[in-house]
Amino acid sequence: MSSTASPVESGPPAAPVRVPKSRVILASLVGTTIEFYDFYVYATAAVAVFPALFFTGHDDTAKLLASMATFAAAFFGRPIGAVIFGHYGDRIGRKATLIGALLTMGIATFLIGVLPTYYQIGIWAPLILTILRFCQGVGLGGEWSGASLLATEYAEEGKRARAAMWPQLGAPFGFILANGFFLLLTVVMQFGTAGQGLGTDHPFLAWGWRIPFLASVVIVLLGLWVRVKLEETPVFQQAEKRGEKVQAPVLVVFKTSWVQIVQGTFIMLATYVLFYLMTAWVLSYGIGKPAAGGLGIQYRTFLVLQLLAVLLFAAMVPVSGWLADRYGRRSSQLVITAAILVFGLAFGLIMDPALVGTGESASLARVLVFLTVGMTLMGLTFGSMSAILPELFPTNVRYTGSGIAYNVASILGAAITPFIAVKLNASFGVGSVGLYLSFAAVITLVALWFSPETRHVDMHTVGSRVVVD
Repeated sequence: MSSTASPVESGPPAAPVRVPKSRVILASLVGTTIEFYDFYVYATAAVAVFPALFFTGHDDTAKLLASMATFAAAFFGRPIGAVIFGHYGDRIGRKATLIGALLTMGIATFLIGVLPTYYQIGIWAPLILTILRFCQGVGLGGEWSGASLLATEYAEEGKRARAAMWPQLGAPFGFILANGFFLLLTVVMQFGTAGQGLGTDHPFLAWGWRIPFLASVVIVLLGLWVRVKLEETPVFQQAEKRGEKVQAPVLVVFKTSWVQIVQGTFIMLATYVLFYLMTAWVLSYGIGKPAAGGLGIQYRTFLVLQLLAVLLFAAMVPVSGWLADRYGRRSSQLVITAAILVFGLAFGLIMDPALVGTGESASLARVLVFLTVGMTLMGLTFGSMSAILPELFPTNVRYTGSGIAYNVASILGAAITPFIAVKLNASFGVGSVGLYLSFAAVITLVALWFSPETRHVDMHTVGSRVVVD
Protein backbone atom coordinates (compact mmCIF):
# COMPACT_ATOMS: atom_id res chain seq x y z
CA MET A 1 0.00 0.00 0.00
CA SER A 2 1.45 3.36 -0.95
CA SER A 3 1.80 6.22 1.48
CA THR A 4 0.10 9.52 0.84
CA ALA A 5 0.22 12.85 2.59
CA SER A 6 -2.94 14.26 4.07
CA PRO A 7 -3.65 17.25 6.27
CA VAL A 8 -4.12 16.57 9.93
CA GLU A 9 -7.71 17.05 10.97
CA SER A 10 -8.25 20.04 13.15
CA GLY A 11 -10.95 20.85 15.61
CA PRO A 12 -11.37 19.87 19.21
CA PRO A 13 -10.65 16.24 19.99
CA ALA A 14 -13.24 14.00 21.55
CA ALA A 15 -13.35 13.80 25.30
CA PRO A 16 -10.33 11.87 26.53
CA VAL A 17 -10.54 8.75 28.62
CA ARG A 18 -10.66 9.81 32.23
CA VAL A 19 -7.71 8.33 34.07
CA PRO A 20 -6.71 9.49 37.56
CA LYS A 21 -3.75 11.84 37.30
CA SER A 22 -2.02 10.00 40.13
CA ARG A 23 -2.11 6.75 38.14
CA VAL A 24 -0.45 8.39 35.12
CA ILE A 25 2.22 9.94 37.33
CA LEU A 26 2.89 6.65 39.10
CA ALA A 27 3.02 4.64 35.86
CA SER A 28 5.52 7.00 34.21
CA LEU A 29 7.62 7.51 37.35
CA VAL A 30 7.76 3.91 38.60
CA GLY A 31 8.80 2.53 35.23
CA THR A 32 11.67 4.93 34.63
CA THR A 33 12.79 4.61 38.27
CA ILE A 34 13.06 0.84 37.83
CA GLU A 35 14.82 1.14 34.48
CA PHE A 36 17.36 3.66 35.78
CA TYR A 37 17.83 1.65 38.97
CA ASP A 38 18.82 -1.33 36.83
CA PHE A 39 21.08 0.87 34.72
CA TYR A 40 22.84 2.46 37.72
CA VAL A 41 23.29 -0.84 39.51
CA TYR A 42 25.35 -1.91 36.53
CA ALA A 43 27.19 1.43 36.33
CA THR A 44 28.24 1.20 39.97
CA ALA A 45 29.30 -2.43 39.64
CA ALA A 46 31.22 -1.62 36.43
CA VAL A 47 33.50 0.67 38.45
CA ALA A 48 33.78 -1.14 41.80
CA VAL A 49 33.14 -4.83 41.11
CA PHE A 50 33.41 -6.00 37.51
CA PRO A 51 37.07 -5.01 36.94
CA ALA A 52 38.02 -7.44 39.73
CA LEU A 53 35.66 -10.30 38.81
CA PHE A 54 35.25 -10.29 35.03
CA PHE A 55 38.60 -9.03 33.73
CA THR A 56 42.17 -10.20 34.38
CA GLY A 57 45.58 -8.55 34.40
CA HIS A 58 47.61 -6.28 36.64
CA ASP A 59 46.87 -2.93 34.95
CA ASP A 60 44.01 -1.34 36.91
CA THR A 61 43.36 1.28 34.21
CA ALA A 62 43.15 -1.39 31.50
CA LYS A 63 40.67 -3.45 33.53
CA LEU A 64 38.57 -0.36 34.24
CA LEU A 65 38.56 0.53 30.54
CA ALA A 66 37.46 -3.01 29.67
CA SER A 67 34.65 -2.78 32.21
CA MET A 68 33.62 0.61 30.83
CA ALA A 69 33.50 -0.94 27.37
CA THR A 70 30.84 -3.40 28.56
CA PHE A 71 29.05 -0.45 30.17
CA ALA A 72 29.00 1.21 26.72
CA ALA A 73 27.43 -1.85 25.07
CA ALA A 74 24.00 -0.88 26.40
CA PHE A 75 24.04 2.40 24.55
CA PHE A 76 24.40 0.62 21.22
CA GLY A 77 21.35 -1.45 22.14
CA ARG A 78 19.25 1.58 22.97
CA PRO A 79 18.55 2.81 19.40
CA ILE A 80 17.62 -0.77 18.48
CA GLY A 81 15.22 -0.80 21.42
CA ALA A 82 13.84 2.56 20.29
CA VAL A 83 13.11 1.14 16.83
CA ILE A 84 11.62 -2.15 18.06
CA PHE A 85 9.48 -0.75 20.85
CA GLY A 86 8.78 2.44 18.91
CA HIS A 87 7.31 0.36 16.09
CA TYR A 88 4.87 -1.36 18.43
CA GLY A 89 4.29 1.76 20.51
CA ASP A 90 3.12 3.64 17.42
CA ARG A 91 1.29 0.63 15.96
CA ILE A 92 -0.52 -0.98 18.91
CA GLY A 93 -0.23 1.61 21.66
CA ARG A 94 1.91 2.90 24.50
CA LYS A 95 0.65 0.65 27.31
CA ALA A 96 1.49 -2.85 26.02
CA THR A 97 4.81 -1.68 24.60
CA LEU A 98 5.93 -0.20 27.91
CA ILE A 99 5.23 -3.51 29.64
CA GLY A 100 7.48 -5.28 27.12
CA ALA A 101 10.30 -2.76 27.64
CA LEU A 102 10.10 -3.17 31.41
CA LEU A 103 10.29 -6.96 31.20
CA THR A 104 13.27 -6.83 28.83
CA MET A 105 15.28 -4.71 31.23
CA GLY A 106 14.18 -6.64 34.32
CA ILE A 107 15.05 -10.09 33.00
CA ALA A 108 18.48 -8.96 31.78
CA THR A 109 19.27 -7.37 35.14
CA PHE A 110 18.24 -10.49 37.08
CA LEU A 111 20.42 -12.71 34.86
CA ILE A 112 23.46 -10.50 35.52
CA GLY A 113 22.88 -11.20 39.21
CA VAL A 114 23.32 -14.95 38.67
CA LEU A 115 26.13 -14.77 36.10
CA PRO A 116 29.32 -16.74 36.92
CA THR A 117 32.56 -14.75 36.95
CA TYR A 118 35.72 -15.04 34.85
CA TYR A 119 37.26 -17.26 37.50
CA GLN A 120 34.40 -19.74 37.07
CA ILE A 121 33.73 -19.88 33.31
CA GLY A 122 36.60 -17.93 31.80
CA ILE A 123 36.14 -15.67 28.77
CA TRP A 124 32.44 -16.57 28.55
CA ALA A 125 31.77 -14.44 31.63
CA PRO A 126 32.63 -11.01 30.13
CA LEU A 127 31.05 -12.08 26.83
CA ILE A 128 27.70 -12.97 28.41
CA LEU A 129 27.94 -9.88 30.64
CA THR A 130 28.27 -7.73 27.51
CA ILE A 131 25.27 -9.41 25.86
CA LEU A 132 23.09 -8.90 28.94
CA ARG A 133 24.24 -5.30 29.18
CA PHE A 134 23.22 -4.88 25.53
CA CYS A 135 19.78 -6.27 26.41
CA GLN A 136 19.51 -3.75 29.23
CA GLY A 137 20.06 -1.06 26.63
CA VAL A 138 17.35 -2.47 24.37
CA GLY A 139 14.89 -2.31 27.27
CA LEU A 140 15.77 1.23 28.28
CA GLY A 141 15.68 2.27 24.61
CA GLY A 142 11.98 1.48 24.57
CA GLU A 143 11.20 2.67 28.08
CA TRP A 144 12.06 6.35 28.14
CA SER A 145 10.11 7.57 25.12
CA GLY A 146 7.05 5.55 26.11
CA ALA A 147 7.05 6.89 29.67
CA SER A 148 7.50 10.43 28.35
CA LEU A 149 4.55 9.97 26.02
CA LEU A 150 2.37 8.80 28.91
CA ALA A 151 3.12 12.05 30.70
CA THR A 152 2.90 14.45 27.75
CA GLU A 153 -0.11 12.91 26.01
CA TYR A 154 -2.18 13.07 29.18
CA ALA A 155 -0.97 16.55 30.18
CA GLU A 156 -2.98 19.77 30.35
CA GLU A 157 -2.10 22.44 27.82
CA GLY A 158 0.36 24.95 29.23
CA LYS A 159 1.57 22.48 31.88
CA ARG A 160 3.10 19.84 29.64
CA ALA A 161 6.73 20.30 30.71
CA ARG A 162 5.73 20.14 34.36
CA ALA A 163 3.77 16.94 33.71
CA ALA A 164 6.64 15.52 31.66
CA MET A 165 9.10 15.95 34.50
CA TRP A 166 7.68 12.89 36.31
CA PRO A 167 9.44 10.25 34.18
CA GLN A 168 12.61 12.35 34.41
CA LEU A 169 12.55 12.00 38.19
CA GLY A 170 13.09 8.29 37.63
CA ALA A 171 16.75 9.04 36.87
CA PRO A 172 17.71 10.54 40.25
CA PHE A 173 15.33 8.23 42.13
CA GLY A 174 16.86 5.20 40.42
CA PHE A 175 20.33 6.52 41.22
CA ILE A 176 19.44 6.95 44.89
CA LEU A 177 17.98 3.43 45.10
CA ALA A 178 20.89 1.77 43.31
CA ASN A 179 23.75 3.60 45.00
CA GLY A 180 21.95 3.64 48.33
CA PHE A 181 21.60 -0.14 48.11
CA PHE A 182 25.30 -0.53 47.30
CA LEU A 183 26.23 1.85 50.11
CA LEU A 184 24.17 -0.16 52.62
CA LEU A 185 25.80 -3.39 51.50
CA THR A 186 29.33 -2.01 51.68
CA VAL A 187 28.69 -0.73 55.21
CA VAL A 188 27.14 -3.97 56.43
CA MET A 189 29.78 -6.11 54.71
CA GLN A 190 32.66 -3.73 55.53
CA PHE A 191 33.80 -3.38 51.94
CA GLY A 192 36.02 -0.59 50.60
CA THR A 193 36.99 -1.22 46.96
CA ALA A 194 38.73 -4.05 45.18
CA GLY A 195 41.63 -1.72 44.52
CA GLN A 196 42.24 -1.13 48.24
CA GLY A 197 43.70 -4.47 49.24
CA LEU A 198 40.55 -6.61 49.33
CA GLY A 199 40.69 -9.93 47.51
CA THR A 200 37.95 -11.49 45.41
CA ASP A 201 37.10 -13.83 48.29
CA HIS A 202 35.66 -10.91 50.26
CA PRO A 203 31.92 -11.62 50.86
CA PHE A 204 30.86 -8.51 48.94
CA LEU A 205 32.84 -9.56 45.86
CA ALA A 206 31.99 -13.24 46.31
CA TRP A 207 28.20 -12.77 46.46
CA GLY A 208 27.08 -9.48 48.03
CA TRP A 209 27.24 -7.46 44.79
CA ARG A 210 24.60 -9.76 43.28
CA ILE A 211 21.86 -8.74 45.73
CA PRO A 212 20.92 -5.40 44.07
CA PHE A 213 20.61 -7.15 40.68
CA LEU A 214 18.41 -9.92 42.06
CA ALA A 215 16.31 -7.51 44.11
CA SER A 216 15.23 -5.72 40.94
CA VAL A 217 12.63 -8.47 40.47
CA VAL A 218 10.55 -7.02 43.30
CA ILE A 219 10.31 -3.53 41.85
CA VAL A 220 9.78 -4.86 38.32
CA LEU A 221 6.69 -6.67 39.58
CA LEU A 222 5.51 -3.39 41.14
CA GLY A 223 6.00 -1.62 37.82
CA LEU A 224 4.06 -4.28 35.93
CA TRP A 225 1.16 -4.05 38.38
CA VAL A 226 0.93 -0.28 37.89
CA ARG A 227 1.14 -0.39 34.11
CA VAL A 228 -1.37 -3.19 33.62
CA LYS A 229 -3.98 -0.94 35.25
CA LEU A 230 -3.27 1.96 32.87
CA GLU A 231 -5.46 3.04 29.94
CA GLU A 232 -4.16 4.05 26.51
CA THR A 233 -3.36 7.77 26.14
CA PRO A 234 -6.14 9.99 24.72
CA VAL A 235 -3.82 11.50 22.07
CA PHE A 236 -3.00 8.04 20.69
CA GLN A 237 -6.69 7.07 20.76
CA GLN A 238 -7.57 10.14 18.70
CA ALA A 239 -4.84 9.42 16.15
CA GLU A 240 -6.18 5.87 15.91
CA LYS A 241 -9.73 7.12 15.28
CA ARG A 242 -8.47 9.45 12.54
CA GLY A 243 -6.78 6.53 10.81
CA GLU A 244 -3.28 7.96 11.16
CA LYS A 245 -1.48 4.81 12.29
CA VAL A 246 1.26 3.69 9.92
CA GLN A 247 2.54 0.21 9.04
CA ALA A 248 6.24 1.07 9.30
CA PRO A 249 6.77 3.96 11.74
CA VAL A 250 10.57 3.89 11.43
CA LEU A 251 10.41 4.37 7.65
CA VAL A 252 7.83 7.11 7.93
CA VAL A 253 9.69 9.03 10.64
CA PHE A 254 12.88 9.11 8.59
CA LYS A 255 10.88 10.19 5.54
CA THR A 256 8.90 12.96 7.20
CA SER A 257 10.80 13.95 10.36
CA TRP A 258 14.51 13.31 9.81
CA VAL A 259 15.31 16.95 10.58
CA GLN A 260 13.60 16.62 13.95
CA ILE A 261 15.59 13.43 14.67
CA VAL A 262 18.84 15.31 14.04
CA GLN A 263 17.69 18.26 16.15
CA GLY A 264 16.56 16.06 19.02
CA THR A 265 19.78 14.03 18.97
CA PHE A 266 22.07 17.02 19.33
CA ILE A 267 19.77 18.83 21.76
CA MET A 268 20.30 15.82 24.08
CA LEU A 269 24.07 15.56 23.51
CA ALA A 270 25.40 17.79 26.31
CA THR A 271 22.83 16.40 28.75
CA TYR A 272 24.09 12.89 28.15
CA VAL A 273 27.77 13.80 28.42
CA LEU A 274 27.15 15.64 31.70
CA PHE A 275 24.95 12.80 32.99
CA TYR A 276 27.54 10.06 32.60
CA LEU A 277 30.47 12.19 33.68
CA MET A 278 28.65 12.97 36.94
CA THR A 279 27.53 9.38 37.57
CA ALA A 280 29.80 6.71 36.03
CA TRP A 281 33.11 8.47 35.32
CA VAL A 282 33.29 10.63 38.45
CA LEU A 283 32.97 7.53 40.65
CA SER A 284 35.95 5.91 38.92
CA TYR A 285 37.89 9.18 39.28
CA GLY A 286 36.97 9.68 42.92
CA ILE A 287 37.89 6.19 44.12
CA GLY A 288 40.71 5.61 41.63
CA LYS A 289 44.31 5.21 42.80
CA PRO A 290 46.28 8.50 42.88
CA ALA A 291 49.03 6.81 40.86
CA ALA A 292 46.48 6.29 38.06
CA GLY A 293 45.21 9.88 38.21
CA GLY A 294 42.37 9.37 40.72
CA LEU A 295 41.68 10.92 44.11
CA GLY A 296 41.90 7.75 46.21
CA ILE A 297 38.77 8.53 48.26
CA GLN A 298 37.16 5.61 50.10
CA TYR A 299 34.35 3.99 48.09
CA ARG A 300 31.70 4.39 50.79
CA THR A 301 32.69 8.00 51.41
CA PHE A 302 32.39 8.88 47.75
CA LEU A 303 29.00 7.16 47.46
CA VAL A 304 27.72 9.32 50.32
CA LEU A 305 28.92 12.46 48.52
CA GLN A 306 27.19 11.34 45.32
CA LEU A 307 23.95 10.57 47.14
CA LEU A 308 23.96 14.01 48.75
CA ALA A 309 24.57 15.70 45.40
CA VAL A 310 21.91 13.72 43.55
CA LEU A 311 19.28 15.28 45.83
CA LEU A 312 19.97 18.53 43.96
CA PHE A 313 19.46 16.65 40.70
CA ALA A 314 16.02 15.52 41.86
CA ALA A 315 15.13 18.97 43.21
CA MET A 316 15.99 20.72 39.94
CA VAL A 317 13.92 18.43 37.69
CA PRO A 318 10.57 20.10 38.57
CA VAL A 319 12.28 23.51 38.40
CA SER A 320 13.32 22.65 34.85
CA GLY A 321 9.75 21.78 33.93
CA TRP A 322 8.47 25.06 35.39
CA LEU A 323 11.12 27.10 33.54
CA ALA A 324 10.29 25.38 30.26
CA ASP A 325 6.56 26.12 30.66
CA ARG A 326 7.15 29.68 31.84
CA TYR A 327 9.94 30.86 29.51
CA GLY A 328 9.91 28.25 26.75
CA ARG A 329 11.88 25.09 26.06
CA ARG A 330 14.45 26.65 23.73
CA SER A 331 15.17 29.78 25.79
CA SER A 332 15.63 27.97 29.10
CA GLN A 333 17.82 25.27 27.56
CA LEU A 334 20.07 27.81 25.85
CA VAL A 335 20.87 29.41 29.21
CA ILE A 336 21.34 26.08 31.01
CA THR A 337 23.58 24.67 28.28
CA ALA A 338 25.75 27.80 28.37
CA ALA A 339 26.16 27.20 32.11
CA ILE A 340 27.21 23.60 31.38
CA LEU A 341 29.86 24.91 28.99
CA VAL A 342 31.29 27.15 31.73
CA PHE A 343 31.18 24.30 34.24
CA GLY A 344 33.24 22.16 31.88
CA LEU A 345 35.91 24.85 31.67
CA ALA A 346 36.14 24.82 35.49
CA PHE A 347 36.93 21.10 35.92
CA GLY A 348 40.67 21.65 36.28
CA LEU A 349 40.20 24.57 38.66
CA ILE A 350 37.97 22.57 41.00
CA MET A 351 38.98 18.91 40.76
CA ASP A 352 42.69 18.75 39.96
CA PRO A 353 44.31 16.34 42.47
CA ALA A 354 46.97 18.97 43.26
CA LEU A 355 44.18 21.25 44.51
CA VAL A 356 41.78 18.68 45.97
CA GLY A 357 44.37 16.43 47.60
CA THR A 358 44.26 12.65 47.54
CA GLY A 359 43.40 9.82 49.91
CA GLU A 360 42.82 10.87 53.51
CA SER A 361 43.92 14.45 52.74
CA ALA A 362 41.37 14.96 49.94
CA SER A 363 39.05 17.94 50.44
CA LEU A 364 35.63 16.33 50.60
CA ALA A 365 33.97 19.75 50.73
CA ARG A 366 35.56 20.69 47.41
CA VAL A 367 34.47 17.42 45.84
CA LEU A 368 30.93 17.89 47.16
CA VAL A 369 30.75 21.39 45.65
CA PHE A 370 31.80 19.98 42.29
CA LEU A 371 29.21 17.19 42.48
CA THR A 372 26.37 19.48 43.58
CA VAL A 373 27.03 22.01 40.80
CA GLY A 374 27.14 19.22 38.22
CA MET A 375 24.00 17.52 39.55
CA THR A 376 22.13 20.83 39.75
CA LEU A 377 22.88 21.52 36.10
CA MET A 378 21.93 17.93 35.32
CA GLY A 379 18.48 18.37 36.82
CA LEU A 380 17.95 21.66 35.02
CA THR A 381 18.88 20.32 31.59
CA PHE A 382 17.30 16.86 31.95
CA GLY A 383 13.97 17.82 33.51
CA SER A 384 12.25 19.21 30.41
CA MET A 385 13.71 16.82 27.81
CA SER A 386 10.73 14.49 28.08
CA ALA A 387 8.58 17.38 26.81
CA ILE A 388 11.01 18.77 24.21
CA LEU A 389 11.65 15.60 22.22
CA PRO A 390 8.05 14.27 21.98
CA GLU A 391 6.84 17.73 20.94
CA LEU A 392 8.97 17.55 17.79
CA PHE A 393 7.05 14.60 16.27
CA PRO A 394 3.51 13.75 15.05
CA THR A 395 1.52 11.29 17.13
CA ASN A 396 1.77 8.39 14.66
CA VAL A 397 5.60 8.37 14.78
CA ARG A 398 6.17 10.08 18.13
CA TYR A 399 7.21 6.98 20.08
CA THR A 400 9.67 5.99 17.34
CA GLY A 401 10.99 9.46 16.56
CA SER A 402 11.56 10.67 20.10
CA GLY A 403 13.05 7.29 21.06
CA ILE A 404 15.51 7.28 18.16
CA ALA A 405 16.65 10.86 18.84
CA TYR A 406 17.05 10.22 22.56
CA ASN A 407 18.93 6.97 22.10
CA VAL A 408 21.17 7.92 19.19
CA ALA A 409 22.24 10.78 21.46
CA SER A 410 23.06 8.13 24.04
CA ILE A 411 25.66 6.63 21.70
CA LEU A 412 27.20 9.98 20.81
CA GLY A 413 27.00 11.48 24.29
CA ALA A 414 27.03 8.61 26.76
CA ALA A 415 28.28 5.29 25.38
CA ILE A 416 31.84 6.45 24.94
CA THR A 417 31.89 9.23 27.52
CA PRO A 418 33.16 7.25 30.57
CA PHE A 419 35.70 5.46 28.36
CA ILE A 420 37.00 8.69 26.77
CA ALA A 421 37.00 10.47 30.14
CA VAL A 422 39.16 7.74 31.72
CA LYS A 423 41.64 7.98 28.84
CA LEU A 424 41.68 11.80 28.85
CA ASN A 425 42.24 11.97 32.58
CA ALA A 426 45.02 9.36 32.46
CA SER A 427 46.78 11.20 29.61
CA PHE A 428 46.09 14.90 30.16
CA GLY A 429 44.45 15.36 33.56
CA VAL A 430 40.95 16.18 34.75
CA GLY A 431 40.85 19.55 32.99
CA SER A 432 40.72 17.76 29.61
CA VAL A 433 37.61 15.90 30.73
CA GLY A 434 35.94 19.24 31.34
CA LEU A 435 36.94 20.47 27.88
CA TYR A 436 35.23 17.40 26.45
CA LEU A 437 32.01 18.42 28.24
CA SER A 438 32.35 22.02 27.01
CA PHE A 439 32.78 20.83 23.42
CA ALA A 440 29.55 18.82 23.69
CA ALA A 441 27.80 21.88 25.12
CA VAL A 442 28.86 23.96 22.10
CA ILE A 443 27.30 21.39 19.75
CA THR A 444 24.06 21.41 21.76
CA LEU A 445 23.96 25.21 21.77
CA VAL A 446 24.11 25.20 17.96
CA ALA A 447 21.31 22.60 17.77
CA LEU A 448 19.15 24.62 20.16
CA TRP A 449 19.77 27.86 18.28
CA PHE A 450 18.35 26.38 15.07
CA SER A 451 15.52 24.43 16.73
CA PRO A 452 11.90 25.64 17.03
CA GLU A 453 10.16 26.65 20.24
CA THR A 454 7.58 23.93 20.96
CA ARG A 455 5.92 25.24 24.13
CA HIS A 456 2.62 25.99 22.40
CA VAL A 457 2.34 23.04 20.00
CA ASP A 458 -0.86 20.97 20.07
CA MET A 459 0.07 17.32 20.69
CA HIS A 460 -2.92 16.26 18.56
CA THR A 461 -1.83 18.26 15.52
CA VAL A 462 1.94 18.77 15.81
CA GLY A 463 3.37 18.74 12.27
CA SER A 464 1.41 20.45 9.52
CA ARG A 465 1.06 17.19 7.57
CA VAL A 466 1.52 13.56 8.47
CA VAL A 467 2.00 10.49 6.30
CA VAL A 468 -0.61 7.77 6.62
CA ASP A 469 -1.06 4.40 4.90
